[in-house]
Amino acid sequence: MPHTASPLPRPGHIGLNVSDIDRSVSFYKDLLGFQVLLEGGAGDRKFAFLGDGGKPVLTLWQQSTGSFEKRRPGLHHFAFEVGAVDEVRRLEAKLHARGIHFHYEGIVPHAEGAASGGIYFEDPDGIRLEVYAPEGVHGAAPVAGAPSCGFF
Repeated sequence: MPHTASPLPRPGHIGLNVSDIDRSVSFYKDLLGFQVLLEGGAGDRKFAFLGDGGKPVLTLWQQSTGSFEKRRPGLHHFAFEVGAVDEVRRLEAKLHARGIHFHYEGIVPHAEGAASGGIYFEDPDGIRLEVYAPEGVHGAAPVAGAPSCGFF
């Protein structure tokens, strides 16, 4: 089937400011499984392109200090989709073993009775992340205090 172009732009890659490039590369590579495609820069201005199958997905730019400011306009969170709920659970266990901060315990359905859902946590700079499966969450009990995806 021939590829048809969408009339809307679609995401190409995500660029994040980070405070420690080595720490962030380790997090996204070792815990989330991204491949390092390119690294460069010098001093306190370094960068890394991370991806999958040679395609950049995430670019990291060491050019900030402090931590992510959740109360300012801008990025709310970004989400990564995996193929199955079991993958979400495996990643959740891996992140828990490393002491990663979660916003809620367990898989949160995207809405009451939704088939999709995920886990909500932060990277080393406090940037909010989600890993979700598009289906297979049916029957998962709602997580106490979780507002079904959006506000965290």
